[in-house]
Amino acid sequence: MRALRYHGPKQPLRLDEIPAPEPGAGDVLVRVTAAGICHTELHFLSGLLDLGVAPLTLGHEIVGRIERVGAGVPPERAGERVILHYYSGCGSCAHCLRGDENLCGRLRAEYGFLSDGGFADFVAVPARNAVPLPDGLADADAAPIGCGVTTAVHAAALAGVGLGDWVVVYGIGAVGYGLVQLARLRGARVIAVGRSPAKLERALALGAEVAVRAGAEDVAARVREVTGGHGADVVFELVATRETMAASLAALAKRGRLVFVGYSQDALQVHPIQLVVNEQVVTASVGNTLAELRAAVDLVASGRVRTVVDRTLPLERFQEGLDALASGGLIGRAVLRP
Repeated sequence: MRALRYHGPKQPLRLDEIPAPEPGAGDVLVRVTAAGICHTELHFLSGLLDLGVAPLTLGHEIVGRIERVGAGVPPERAGERVILHYYSGCGSCAHCLRGDENLCGRLRAEYGFLSDGGFADFVAVPARNAVPLPDGLADADAAPIGCGVTTAVHAAALAGVGLGDWVVVYGIGAVGYGLVQLARLRGARVIAVGRSPAKLERALALGAEVAVRAGAEDVAARVREVTGGHGADVVFELVATRETMAASLAALAKRGRLVFVGYSQDALQVHPIQLVVNEQVVTASVGNTLAELRAAVDLVASGRVRTVVDRTLPLERFQEGLDALASGGLIGRAVLRP
């Protein structure tokens, strides 16, 4: 089969021919029909994220149809259209027993990170990781649910976003659009921060109350102005450069929660006295759970959350999608169609 392979940091991705996987006991073989390109792929290529596994098929936002089932899987699952949960935990640690496979320290697999993912014709995963999709969701529109929406579901819950909170979403892309909508559903008032007027316009259309253009405005001062001096109860940091982290901290309200979802090569610098005097919390959010993927599918299927797809591309045009993401030219996701 064809597979888009990562061969190590600072090396280009290559479309290789490799053997198709076989489903083991309890597994399903999925023919991939749509796979979203996430900023994580750029982190792999730059070397910022290096998990020490290469070669590796990338891609963790995966939609497809079950082609074959392994031993022990009901045969009627063949033909199901599914979206894949990309974590497979050990099943026995405290995190897994609570359903938090995203925190498992003994992962059996992490598709697109430690195990071959969805930028390929086929991928084999445990049957429990394959979540059925309702008929009303097109494959390309469903793919960003797998990370763009689920990451937002997880982060919004972890942050405790609630009724009347002022929420800043700093960095408007696929996950940012998910966070705008999730915060609104929780009754929060949302300020979207980004550099692209077109991306900010889309954030406003999805429910943000105010758009702040970074680089053209003093972000922290504008947030303080909009909130009547209160500041942001929650800031979701999806960029995490030295500049954006400083603005996020300056915009944070008393007892505000700064939640890192994105990261860069820069380190957070904050004096503890700011956190102590204001009782502020700095935390972070990674990935999502299987239950959150199921919830995210329901949110999109019911129309309460919308995914944003900029373009769909055949697998062989992957570089076009990567370049558009790196340049900031995408409004939402680029989705590959193997």
